[in-house]
Amino acid sequence: MARSALTMTAATFAATAALLLTACGGEDSSPDDIKGAETGKSSSSPSASASGAADVKRPDVSLPEDLKLVFDFEKPSDAEQAAALEDAANYIRALDHGIAQQDPNDPAYQFYSTGGAEKYAKSQIEAWVKDGWTVTGDDRYFDASIDPVGEGKSVLVSFCRNQAKFYSKKVKTGKVNYTEENLDSYQKFSLLMSPSDASAAVWQARQIEVQGRVKECKG
Repeated sequence: MARSALTMTAATFAATAALLLTACGGEDSSPDDIKGAETGKSSSSPSASASGAADVKRPDVSLPEDLKLVFDFEKPSDAEQAAALEDAANYIRALDHGIAQQDPNDPAYQFYSTGGAEKYAKSQIEAWVKDGWTVTGDDRYFDASIDPVGEGKSVLVSFCRNQAKFYSKKVKTGKVNYTEENLDSYQKFSLLMSPSDASAAVWQARQIEVQGRVKECKG
C-alpha cells in the first residue's frame, strides 16, 4: 500500500501563509493548551527536546523496532529554522506512530499539525487502518531546504524521501508486502511550518504537499 499524495502549488502555500499571518497573531496560550499534549508524554528520543522548551509536554512518537526512520538533514545554524525542521521530522514520526498504533485519532500528529496537514495525517492513518496494514522497514528523508514564507515566521520545509525499503505489513498475519525499488520510491515533501499558537517552542505543519516519482530525489 502506498501513501496517497495531496498536491498544492507554491502559490497556494503563499496564500495560506498570508492567511496564517493574519489569523494567528496575538493569541497567548500556555504550552499545555496544545492539542495532543494533554494525553502525550515526554519522549526520550533526541528529536523530542531539540526544538522545544523543557516545560513543553511532547507526545510519544516512538516506533516499533522493525521500523526505522532516518532523517539525513544538516542542522541549520538559525535556531528557528532548526526548530521548524526538527518538528517537520516529528510530524512524519507522528504520522507513522499513528499508523503503528492503528489510531486515526492519535494525539501525536494532532500535536505537530493543524489545518490541512492534520487532515492529511488523519486520512493517511485511516486508510492504512481500514485496509488492515501497518508499516515496517527503513524510511529515509534527505536534502532538506528551508525557505521563509511571507513576512512572518512561517517557513516552507522541503525534503526528499526514499521509501524503497519501507514496506506495508498486514496487521493480522504479519505478512510483509515487499516491493522493488523504482521511481515510485522517490517523493518530495513540502510542509508549511509555523510556531504553534499555544507555544513558540513547538512548530506545527499547517499544509502539506507530497509529490510522487520525483527524479531529482533519485539523483
